[in-house]
Amino acid sequence: MAEIIQRDGTWTFDGETLRLVPGRDKNVSLLRKTLGELAVPLRALAGIAFEQGKKSGRLRLRLRDGADPLLQATGGKLADSADPYQLTVEPDRYGVAEYLVDEVRNAHLIEQVPAASCDAYLLSGPAVPLSVSAGDGTASFDGEHIRLEWNWKTEEAKSAAGTRSLALADVAAVEWQPAAGLENGYLRFTVRNAPTKAPPKYDPNSVELWGFKKDPLMALIAAAVQARLPHPAGPGPARPAADGAPTLPAGAPAPQAPAEDDHDALLRRLRELGELHRSGILTDEEFSAAKQAVLKRM
Repeated sequence: MAEIIQRDGTWTFDGETLRLVPGRDKNVSLLRKTLGELAVPLRALAGIAFEQGKKSGRLRLRLRDGADPLLQATGGKLADSADPYQLTVEPDRYGVAEYLVDEVRNAHLIEQVPAASCDAYLLSGPAVPLSVSAGDGTASFDGEHIRLEWNWKTEEAKSAAGTRSLALADVAAVEWQPAAGLENGYLRFTVRNAPTKAPPKYDPNSVELWGFKKDPLMALIAAAVQARLPHPAGPGPARPAADGAPTLPAGAPAPQAPAEDDHDALLRRLRELGELHRSGILTDEEFSAAKQAVLKRM
């Protein structure tokens, strides 16, 4: 077990899952507080790093492409302060942060997590029902229907048709774009058989965003919808996660947990670690730590 507790949040690793809990400090972003605790399985990770600084350091997780519907929906456009996969570390906890990184890296190596992109989401996305008011409207999602309600700031050409209701089955894609400079952002739903080139200000399937505090929360709506759409790299339609389990393509077999008590598999891992050590890929310290982790399982 490895754990680091900071004002910015708490990260805990039990050998299989990283649990990320946002802190209660006033500087913690509204998006992270609203998203709440995240459970990141080891097989969703592509890497972990710790960057030291003079005043503070930063832990960063890198997820495999296609593992998380939030990252899929936002396309790397989340600000660092809103990124749930970063943690600010105080200087007196640098040693703890480095220990956490070593533990995760050793487990990642032992489990031989592939670097390839995922063809199914390994995180379930934000919980529903979910409702956010920002920009020129309110977007709500209950897992099956999206509801768009307009406020007094909405362009009349868009609000004239009244409240918009979209069935998830009719949605082909969702996109979230933050406001940047003089350019407004948006939350846009692409509806099947109804393409539009209208800007978000006039598009009845879009909420226009102006760069205010609640704008990033619209990314949670986008992620909740994305989690229930077919995975971009998957073979078929997605099945909604019913109890927090990862979303899987329809007809896909459930992932099998590794057989931790498979003695032969552990012996194979020891041999592979030995080969990596002899070839110079693993240092003496890395090999020793990884070997001890395997021996504990045996």
